[in-house]
Amino acid sequence: MVVVWDCVIMLLSQELFRLALKDAQLIHCFRLLQVVFFLLGWLFFMKQLFRDYEVHQRMVQILFSITFALSCTMFELIIFEILGILEPASRFLHWKLGLYLILFVLIVALPIYVSYSVLTSVPFVRRKWLLPLTMTSWMVFIYFFWKTGDPFPILSAKHGIFTIEQAISRVGVIGVTVMAILSGFGAVNAPYCYMTIFMRPVGGVHIAQMERKLMHTMEMIVAKKRRLCLLEKELAHSAFTRGSESQAGLFQRLWGSVSFSSNTLKDQISTLNVEIAPLEELSRYLFLEVVELRNMKDRLEYSKTWQGQYFNVIGHFFSVYCMWKIFICTVNIVFDRVGKVDPVTRGIEIAVKYMGFQLDVRFWSQHISFLLVGVIAVTSIRGLLITLTKFFYMISSSKSSNLIVLLLAQIMGMYFVSSVLLMRMNMPHEYRSIITEVLGDLQFNFYHRWFDVMFLISALVSIAFLWLAHKQTPITMEP
Repeated sequence: MVVVWDCVIMLLSQELFRLALKDAQLIHCFRLLQVVFFLLGWLFFMKQLFRDYEVHQRMVQILFSITFALSCTMFELIIFEILGILEPASRFLHWKLGLYLILFVLIVALPIYVSYSVLTSVPFVRRKWLLPLTMTSWMVFIYFFWKTGDPFPILSAKHGIFTIEQAISRVGVIGVTVMAILSGFGAVNAPYCYMTIFMRPVGGVHIAQMERKLMHTMEMIVAKKRRLCLLEKELAHSAFTRGSESQAGLFQRLWGSVSFSSNTLKDQISTLNVEIAPLEELSRYLFLEVVELRNMKDRLEYSKTWQGQYFNVIGHFFSVYCMWKIFICTVNIVFDRVGKVDPVTRGIEIAVKYMGFQLDVRFWSQHISFLLVGVIAVTSIRGLLITLTKFFYMISSSKSSNLIVLLLAQIMGMYFVSSVLLMRMNMPHEYRSIITEVLGDLQFNFYHRWFDVMFLISALVSIAFLWLAHKQTPITMEP
């Protein structure tokens, strides 16, 4: 009997050792993936955001890559939860660790470095005042960040002040707002960009006329600036001559004529500056018009290809989706409705109940949820990176590029934390528990209602804006 018991203990020990070894190997793979995510963020920073700029602050690149890696890790942990990879205790530990790290980056590291970067660019701020002013700016940020949650019912009353739920709830409000605004604009802008019905016909003759106007304006600016340089040179020469004459005590009789000539030159310079300013503004307007016309013509030519026709069909699909989403958001807001069952399980239950299919609801909901979460994760990351790239090139310059990247990293981190918070509704109940346990006792229904409200506002404002822009765009037919 003792021998049998020893054999059982030995077998159990071997099995536990094997499981521990397997879990350790999976943890090593998990950490390797985090390194891969960091390198992907680093590569995106160098090849997309800063391909036209020189990197002056390496810390900006490190913070952006860390934020990207931690954001992707949260999606990875959701997939691990569905597939049952790693032990539950290990997954919970990595959830907590990842969440604490990304909150530290979003609430402490990024705001402090943004404040430091802004203050170092101010010329009259002395070096000894950098640290006190940076910490003061961070405290101001913390105050307004904390006040963000006051108007919203985001927490249960039992939570204390210094809890992780307090931070997550406020990050969630900001992130859900950004996500809803981007989603609402994207749902409206995608059909507008890809559907041929919204494309204006543009003639090559009209583009040539606009280019001639632009070239004529540029020639006028060059001629006036050349005249301005000559007058400034003449003014400087007359001032030098006047100084030499006054020192020598000669030609005092000509003082009045020299002074009159100097005033005349100044008046001419002032007049030229007044004339050049509106011409430069006109040249910028004409340049943007030429670029817009060329883009419209390229879109028309692209729409005639097979790929363009495919995107035209996708545009119709997005139009239907946009109308359906606006309708559903309106219903949810009016009737205060929040889904209780995830869409995958609900769809399978309908197929089993009303269509007579014999399916294992639990089995298929797990695998389809895995695919759905994977698609949502990939499309969210891809869509946000594309949006960040466009926004960066729209507003950045060689001086402001580092600061803008830090702000985009802040938005990216909050966006992905909110994505995990909202993605909880797309998962079956057995997989929601870990997210609920990690994120804390938040008012999840509020975030879904808030998303619906902001999505509806963003979509309606985008429709109005694009309608006005489309209405004011002149039709230019090819003669």
